[in-house]
Amino acid sequence: MPQMPQITKPARRVYVGGLPAVVDEARIATFFNHAMAVIEGNTYGQGGDAVVSVFIDHAKNYAFVEMRSVEEASNAMALDGIIFEGSQVRIRRPSNYNPEHAMLFGSSQPSPSLRLDKVGLVYRAHADGPDRIFIGGLPYEWGDAEVRQLLEPFGALRALDIVKDSYTRKSKGYGFAVYENPASTDAACAALNQKPLEGKILRVHRATNSSGNPALVLLPQSSELGTRVVCLCNAVSEEMLRDEKEYAEIIEDMKEECGKYGPLVSVEIPRGDGAPGLGKVFLEYKDLVSALKARHGLQGRSFDKRTVQATYYPEDKFSAKDYGG
Repeated sequence: MPQMPQITKPARRVYVGGLPAVVDEARIATFFNHAMAVIEGNTYGQGGDAVVSVFIDHAKNYAFVEMRSVEEASNAMALDGIIFEGSQVRIRRPSNYNPEHAMLFGSSQPSPSLRLDKVGLVYRAHADGPDRIFIGGLPYEWGDAEVRQLLEPFGALRALDIVKDSYTRKSKGYGFAVYENPASTDAACAALNQKPLEGKILRVHRATNSSGNPALVLLPQSSELGTRVVCLCNAVSEEMLRDEKEYAEIIEDMKEECGKYGPLVSVEIPRGDGAPGLGKVFLEYKDLVSALKARHGLQGRSFDKRTVQATYYPEDKFSAKDYGG
């Protein structure tokens, strides 16, 4: 790779704060190289790694990550809030970043075509602003029409975005909306938040991003501390596990389906009368990015007419074969 020009360095670097206490440059570089590839954020040439260098301040738990191009640094800004080794990191511009100067060398905004859904983030362009609301706890079978019937008594909608599973295209049970009249926002939140709906509880509130970034917002589940182990609840029944042949087929089915999100290390499905974790499926992934993709991709999916709940599971408990958590 040719040497990167120093004049563009402030526009090619991003600040990464909130790092775990023990970390090194290689792990940060590997993580961001993988994440940038997954979201299709690489723009420099024909592939290769996006990260040029990493500088860490261990005392203050932050790093500066230098990218190959101005565009790649802008795309990396879209990763604000991603989970890195169990910590939710903050991504900012460095203090010497000059947006007017940076625009001479490339885009200062993340590409709207980034596949942020693959790492548990979502781009928000058409439904943006301080009056944007989050609607959670929706029935999975609801589409846009049903959600509009719920929201439009408080005013006309300017934008509605129901988040859908990337494979089944079914609703994940939450979405975002913006009213034409901002005055409708507080009325809808006050009336609908915590309202029971078809056995669930609605969560309706402003979808403000604590980072202050006007273009991006975390998915509601992304605040969890991610691990490489994903636990699926309600994916299998005790009856399904009793037959040896059916049990083996379930293991293979899980490996095939869940392996779509990234390399699997192991799949564990406890069975036997009174076994801890009975009815759960544990997926151990090789890396955190794959687990993040699986966590968000499998949440709300249907296996054998069962709606699955996907959560992260502590790696130490999994390693100790403690499945009762």
